[in-house]
Amino acid sequence: MVKQGMTQENVKPLFDSPFIRVADLQYAPGKHYYNASRRKIEDMVAVKSEEEFRTMLPDAVSCVVVLDMPGEEPRLLLSYEYRYPAGQFLLSVPAGLIDQEDQVGDDPVTATAVREIREETGLEVREGDSVRVVNPLLFSTPGMTDESNALVCVVLHPEDLSGLTQEGAVGSEQFDGFCLLSKEEALEVLGSGRDGKGHFYPLITWAALAYFVSGQWKNISAEV
Repeated sequence: MVKQGMTQENVKPLFDSPFIRVADLQYAPGKHYYNASRRKIEDMVAVKSEEEFRTMLPDAVSCVVVLDMPGEEPRLLLSYEYRYPAGQFLLSVPAGLIDQEDQVGDDPVTATAVREIREETGLEVREGDSVRVVNPLLFSTPGMTDESNALVCVVLHPEDLSGLTQEGAVGSEQFDGFCLLSKEEALEVLGSGRDGKGHFYPLITWAALAYFVSGQWKNISAEV
């Protein structure tokens, strides 16, 4: 049986870059497992104590953004973002890494959500809008990476969508338009397993679709 946790001495760096690292997790004599991580060696999840594991921050925040405008049917706001490993523009939620600056405040997850929505959609989270952490930390693909995301639901009440833009993209981010889905349209995308272009989409997008059509977003009461 594999022993839970390991020391830094058992983690050997294989590749190091500003945004991703690959490490050899030597979990037993002669036994190796490889981990792709956004974290530095000393902060990788595999070396954390039980208490550190229970209290750690996620690497990033993914947002379920619901547009609830007066007199209109609520819609889920998604976008087409280029995902380099897939080589395609994939139907995606607003999302981004938690920066060092975000960790200064009391609520880094909410701070990241607000920033990413502004950058990727041009919309501001204003008084009367609502933000709630649906899940504080989800592992995306724990068989290959320790990367994790918080899932946050944000309900916006804009008067119109004139401010909707993708011009705030930074770094390697590339976008190719928005996708605003009604409940019926979201159910169709869920049922087919493909977006409107016939393409597959990320697991976190599936979670956003499922959360939206469940109607749980209507129970959000935490206002910004």
